[in-house]
Amino acid sequence: MDLSIIIINYKTKDLTLQTIDSVFKAKQPKGKFEVILVDNDSQDDTPGTVRKKFKQVKIIQSHKNLGFAAGNNLGLRKAKGKYVLLLNSDTIVSKDTLTKMIGFMDKNQDVGLSTCRVNLFHGGIDPASHRGFPTPWASLTYYLGLEKLFPKSKLFAQYHQSWKGLTTTHEIDSPVGAFFMLRKKALNQVGLLDEAYFMYAEDIDLAFRIKQAGWKVVYTPITKILHLKGASGIKKKVKNKLTPEAKQTRIKVSNYFFDTMKIFYNKHYKKKYLFPIRWLIFATIDLIKFVKILKIKFL
Repeated sequence: MDLSIIIINYKTKDLTLQTIDSVFKAKQPKGKFEVILVDNDSQDDTPGTVRKKFKQVKIIQSHKNLGFAAGNNLGLRKAKGKYVLLLNSDTIVSKDTLTKMIGFMDKNQDVGLSTCRVNLFHGGIDPASHRGFPTPWASLTYYLGLEKLFPKSKLFAQYHQSWKGLTTTHEIDSPVGAFFMLRKKALNQVGLLDEAYFMYAEDIDLAFRIKQAGWKVVYTPITKILHLKGASGIKKKVKNKLTPEAKQTRIKVSNYFFDTMKIFYNKHYKKKYLFPIRWLIFATIDLIKFVKILKIKFL
């Protein structure tokens, strides 16, 4: 088995069907490949519809929403491919995406994790697909807006490593989980996604461990996908104001995002930085989270 593609579905039926359709319409790898759909208790009849339209898809149904890390791990434990692709349910792969990325991994045996160019539906690259690790300095310069002011500066643009050219193949710290091409050998060495993360940062955490183990993490623009980022979220508005349900969803997502930052710091940076610095980092995270949630409440 050359490739295992794992797709998580949580109440994104139409998007999920579109993603699976793009996978089977793409040029097929020469070797065998499998598509594994993990349904996180969506209760939207996605599994039944997929069984009718795409009989070759293997389906795993969870009886509760396990989150991104634990949900993907259900698929990873079943995956038989030499390579494993974590693919978001809100993506569309190009005709040559699968064949080119497998060819790239075959030619570069020191690469444990790779990604292609991940384009956003409203234009431009998804900055999260070309990440640096969120060190205190990288995070500080990002949230102070210095990266935006000096996008070509290695000193101020470490958060998204935007000084590196997007037209060439090069090493990065982490791709985004929307398109995460793993070498199974590297994954077996470092272990599965950390289920302490419900959503957000589990991809950065895994990339961190892969680099620590001596593997390369690489961005290559030899092919691309489209990421309909945000399309799976609730965006309902009434007279340009968010509905109460949409507000609660956004607040919940914001809590996940900022809380996972603390998990990452405690796991990987706790011993590297002195307590005063760690305290300042956590205080800053809480302040940014408070401001973010306050803005949502007044939308």
